[in-house]
Amino acid sequence: MANLDRVKRGDTMADDRVAQEGTCRCGQVRFRVHGEPIVTMACHCTGCQRMTASAFSLSVLYPSASFEVVQGEPVIGGLHGATRHFFCPHCMSWLFTRPEGMDEFVNVRTAMLEDPGRFPPYVETWTSEKLPWATTPAVHSFATLPPMERYPELVEEYARVSARTGIVP
Repeated sequence: MANLDRVKRGDTMADDRVAQEGTCRCGQVRFRVHGEPIVTMACHCTGCQRMTASAFSLSVLYPSASFEVVQGEPVIGGLHGATRHFFCPHCMSWLFTRPEGMDEFVNVRTAMLEDPGRFPPYVETWTSEKLPWATTPAVHSFATLPPMERYPELVEEYARVSARTGIVP
């Protein structure tokens, strides 16, 4: 639980000076994340399938304090609900999400980062809606979302594996 409190504040297991750049397809919106992610995920829900035109969406969760838009002005897309999905206004690339009721976190679309291969999904969600042929290397799978009481354990485990191997699992 202590690690989850640390990541909410923007503290990470690795050096916070480590940065990853990200951009939309056309390059008009750019962002930067600092430090290591809290956890990596794949979501198989039909909403993510439709927004990505793919079998699932990939995301990297960071503390909001570790995220900054450095160029351009993203716009809200998707359902325009309490969970805000941000897109480039020109090319309409889905860049990041601010989850409902969790303003201390930002969920960055993995493929928008400069080195997306570094971030395979550790957790996959909404497998109850996944396409039958869609597979990921995720270590943990959930039919919907993990129960709230599981998040601290998943974050701690992810941090231990990352620290031990020196790479994002």
